[in-house]
Amino acid sequence: MTDLSSSAITLAMTGASGAQYGLRLLQQLLEAGARVDLLLSQPAQVVIGLETDWRLPSRPRDIQAFFSKTFGAARDQLRVHGEKQWTAPIASGSGVNRSMVICPCTTGTLAAVATGQSRSLMERAADVTLKERKQLIAVVRETPLSEIHLEHMLKLTRMGAVMLPANPGFYQHPETVDDLIDFVVGRVLDHLGVEQQLTPRWDGAPVRASPRD
Repeated sequence: MTDLSSSAITLAMTGASGAQYGLRLLQQLLEAGARVDLLLSQPAQVVIGLETDWRLPSRPRDIQAFFSKTFGAARDQLRVHGEKQWTAPIASGSGVNRSMVICPCTTGTLAAVATGQSRSLMERAADVTLKERKQLIAVVRETPLSEIHLEHMLKLTRMGAVMLPANPGFYQHPETVDDLIDFVVGRVLDHLGVEQQLTPRWDGAPVRASPRD
C-alpha cells in the first residue's frame, strides 16, 4: 500500500453521468490510506441519486459522516467541503493538496477550469492546483466532443494537467459493469501513484474470449 498519510488528495465530483467512477475512486483512496478532501457539486448529488441507490444528506458534515461509515474511513481521513467554503485549506496555495482529480468531469467544469473562473471551491481548488504546479487529473465524461471541448482539453494539457476520459478498455475481457468502472479507476490510481489490483495489466498475451452464441 502506498503511504499517503502526508500527501492528501482532493477528489471533486461534478454532475456528469458516471457517478460510480468517482464513488469507486473515493472508496479505493480511503482503503489505500489516503486523506481525501471531497467536493461534491449539487448536480453531482442529484446524479448520485439517479445512478445509485444512495440518497445523500444535504449538509457537507452529514455527507462526510455517511461516506466515512460506508467506506470505513479512519477518523479525520475524509473531509467534505461545501461549494462556497472559501476558507477551506485547498483554496490556498499554501494548503493545496499534491493531487486533485475531477471524476467525473463535466465539460462545463472543464471550461471553467481552463479559463480560471474560480466561481466555486471546486473551481478554485483546481485553479490553485494548476498555479502551484501540482497534479490535476480530469476524468472527462462526454461524447462526442466538440471543438470547444477539445480546445479546453488541449489548453489544460499544455498547463500540465492530465486528461483521462472515462474510456474503459476491453482487452481484459470485462464481464460486469463494475469491471468497466474499475478499469478507469485503476488508470486514475496509476497516475496518482496508488497501488491497485482492480484490473490486470497488459502483458501482451490477452486471454482468448469465449465465442458468443
